[in-house]
Amino acid sequence: MSELNNIALKILENGKGILAADESTGTMTKRLDGVNVPSTPENRLLFRETLFSASSMTECIGGVILYDETIKQVSSKKNKIPELISETGACPGIKVDTGAKVLAGSPDEKITEGLDGLRERLKEYFKLGAKFTKWRGVYSITKNFPSRLSIQSNAHALARYSSLVQECNMVPIVEPEVLMDGEHSAKECYEKTSEVIKKCFEELILHKVDLRGIILKPNMILAGNKSEDKISNEEVAKLTLKCLKNSVPSEVPGIAFLSGGQSEIEATENLNLINKHNDTNFIMSYSYGRALQQSALKFWSKDIKNIEGTQKVFNHRAKMNTLAAQGKWSKDLEI
Repeated sequence: MSELNNIALKILENGKGILAADESTGTMTKRLDGVNVPSTPENRLLFRETLFSASSMTECIGGVILYDETIKQVSSKKNKIPELISETGACPGIKVDTGAKVLAGSPDEKITEGLDGLRERLKEYFKLGAKFTKWRGVYSITKNFPSRLSIQSNAHALARYSSLVQECNMVPIVEPEVLMDGEHSAKECYEKTSEVIKKCFEELILHKVDLRGIILKPNMILAGNKSEDKISNEEVAKLTLKCLKNSVPSEVPGIAFLSGGQSEIEATENLNLINKHNDTNFIMSYSYGRALQQSALKFWSKDIKNIEGTQKVFNHRAKMNTLAAQGKWSKDLEI
């Protein structure tokens, strides 16, 4: 077993998932504005530290994706944030892309940037304690998109990124996100997601990436948020599994879904059904941002000093998702 494979398996063992706390300062400011809390470095750290010190970190969270600001911060107990996370048994990770920019040649689509200087940044993050990294490619579905150019360009970037990350002895999370925004059907989502994932693996193999040392972070197969062609949660699970079985090489150890605009309960329910039907060797878990944090953030915003109460809300959500990652969740467990 390679060291990278061991890290990937450790992150996703026993129903554990990933807390995506890698919101950029701009995104975090929007979230805090939404609950009327001033977005200062101190408040951003306070909320994140509240989650990182919760008891569910030990039982439910195998990895935490951080943002550049957070990985360099020091907790109220004077230990570095990666150390605080490592003490819970979870692995610290870091978002390393610099965001989705307009794709030259197809200005209505996006390409993720951040390859320039990446090797040097990765060495720095490794020294700071990061064990894994994240890079997100985004694709829209319309009549003409995603274009071949977008699918090819983002797959190439994800592969170059992954190759550099493994060179620095970290596990790359490969995140090709086919967005939920739009009027497309679940069938179109299935077809486009399959095409996107297959192209990503073509490029990963071309770039000699060790597939046993990555984690795939895909979207689930859903109808667009403006589509009238909604499907049942059972269908979401079956189509998602079918897509991944046909698109992901068997060497990949684990798949951690993004929540992609689903509500907290939806994201948990769909993950649970995927695991109930999972007849593959892939670990199927979660890498959620809002779907793990939203209720905790709302609660915390009423009194940012109520650490214990906020942690209780977060612990519940983390526990529900870890049960779902084992196919053991049911609606009557929700508060």
